Amino acid sequence: MKKKVTMQDIADRLNISKNSVSQALTGKPGVSEVTRTLVQNTANELGYDYPNSRKQKLADKKMSSNIALIASDYAFSLKSFFGEIYLSSEKEVRARGMNLFIEPIDNESKKNLTLPSVLSNHDIDGILILSHISTEYISKIISTGIPTVLIDHHSPYLKADSILTNNRFGAFTAVEHLIHLGHLDIAFVGNVDISPSYQERFEGYLLALKKHGIKPNENLMLTNVQENQDEISLFLDNLQDQPSAWFCVNDGLGFLVSSVLQQRGFKIPENVSICSFDNGQLSQILTPKITTMDIDLSYYGKKAVEQLCWRMENKEDPIQEILLPTKLIIRESTSEKR
Repeated sequence: MKKKVTMQDIADRLNISKNSVSQALTGKPGVSEVTRTLVQNTANELGYDYPNSRKQKLADKKMSSNIALIASDYAFSLKSFFGEIYLSSEKEVRARGMNLFIEPIDNESKKNLTLPSVLSNHDIDGILILSHISTEYISKIISTGIPTVLIDHHSPYLKADSILTNNRFGAFTAVEHLIHLGHLDIAFVGNVDISPSYQERFEGYLLALKKHGIKPNENLMLTNVQENQDEISLFLDNLQDQPSAWFCVNDGLGFLVSSVLQQRGFKIPENVSICSFDNGQLSQILTPKITTMDIDLSYYGKKAVEQLCWRMENKEDPIQEILLPTKLIIRESTSEKR
């Protein structure tokens, strides 16, 4: 008669504790996914006889989950930023043995609140929403009851988990860097109405000024600018006093401000310092390269998928907002005030 395989047999084969085997086979926390998979594969190889309930759970797990990644056409077009997050999300989904379905949302669908076709054409287990579409549209998606995680967007009206950059503290760090270099007249450039991220970066700018006893100068704050050279030039034309440094909410504006200033004869950083945010390609191709706040975009996507998988298993737990840190990358565009 064939000997019945026990958990101890599996533990001996893998040289791990029986308790770890039990945790892996019963689905309890306490072991890594790598160990859990190794234990399950060894159990199958040795012919371990699972309890009936566990057999069913394992059978269910073999059916791959389907994940939908949704974003506006505009977000998908920003390949240097959201493209990297999308690719890292896709990589993590595949690594977890799940299927990923991608669907861009055009303006017509957003306006008419037409749900993505992927939700009706496939059995979707979880949704990733990349950046902002509209509060009404995202609310309709959330109302389907499918576990949803927002990436780089949040709102008091949206009841879903969010993976976010710590924009306030990142901007604080950037502006404090300029202050430590002796700059007191620091301009702010960005459209705070476009994204909560930009509003939060503006708040971080103000927080740094307050921390160091610098009175904010409204004449140096351009808070509703579009990303084009004409608007930057117009702002410069109307400035009574030239700032010694500029903080720009993204690298695109940092690039534009630097270019316009150089066209007007300003030397960077001899005459003026520039600091931006995101550490994208535009911060690296200009001469001099721009000091900026770095965001780990590959970790962004990985963390979003990790949170979605957790949410799929914990649907009733409180909503979470997870803030990811930034890092100051000091380049040639900032120096001590002269």
